[in-house]
Amino acid sequence: MQIFTAGQTASLLPFPELVDTLQDVVRDYAAGSILSPERMVVDTADAGGHLLCMPSVANDIMATKLITIFHGNKALPVIQGQVTCCDARDGTFLFTLDGPETTGRRTAAMSMLAIRMLHHSPPRHVLIIGTGTQARGHVNALRTLHPEAVISVRGRRPAGVTALCATLDPTGHYVRPETPGDAEAADIVITTTSSRDIVYDAAPRAGRLVIGVGAYRPEMIEIGPNLVLNSRLFVDDPIGAPSEAGDLIQAGVDWQNVFPLATAIDTPPPPEIPVLFKSVGCAAWDLAACRLARRRLTEQGAAAAP
Repeated sequence: MQIFTAGQTASLLPFPELVDTLQDVVRDYAAGSILSPERMVVDTADAGGHLLCMPSVANDIMATKLITIFHGNKALPVIQGQVTCCDARDGTFLFTLDGPETTGRRTAAMSMLAIRMLHHSPPRHVLIIGTGTQARGHVNALRTLHPEAVISVRGRRPAGVTALCATLDPTGHYVRPETPGDAEAADIVITTTSSRDIVYDAAPRAGRLVIGVGAYRPEMIEIGPNLVLNSRLFVDDPIGAPSEAGDLIQAGVDWQNVFPLATAIDTPPPPEIPVLFKSVGCAAWDLAACRLARRRLTEQGAAAAP
């Protein structure tokens, strides 16, 4: 079984192909041809850590992600783990991808898919709230798929914002710290924090897509209830969201009015309403990454054959 590093995993999961693969998997998952139970989360007794196990099964492959999350880590990464891919026909273990890299790339790719399906034009100005791994991944995805978009970054520590922007765009032309007026100008807002306090609660606005990525537990919240309750609501995973989407849970949403992203593939929302997309993650999205990686490995093997 091949075990791939973070760098190798990234090379197997280019954003354009990953977004396309995710769109197919979103449709398959909604149709019931991919099984992906709600993830199991076990908390440690005293270290404030979490162990997450996320299996998913399709007709061609099976994928299981096993990761740990320790927000208090200093010398070690906050997220560690792996995604293992098996053949669904005979159970053969095929390869293992780096867990944090896979998670970061498929999460950013899911946001890019939401932009494709829920926004009616290419993004012009994107406000990203947060400076961590997810913020970095989303900037990289946006720079790849929407290179003309201006990206403003907001964070709690100005030094962290400046450092992130300088690393991702030394010219400052496309990625820059937030300036006055950026929040109002943004046609897309993406929150990527692990906050337990509201970080974004602007008035909902037609034509603006808000994407919530970071609050993946009921006690977490990034987006305020005023915006949540006055927007058309979509989620990536209708199975996991009712127990995991802290922003929506704390707003007390009527889940009958929350739509799976898959419904927007053929019926996008009208442009005259505010839209909020909440992403909580799902093992099926890791399976999408494995499906793409397997296809690319097969292609590379065919190219190398005499």
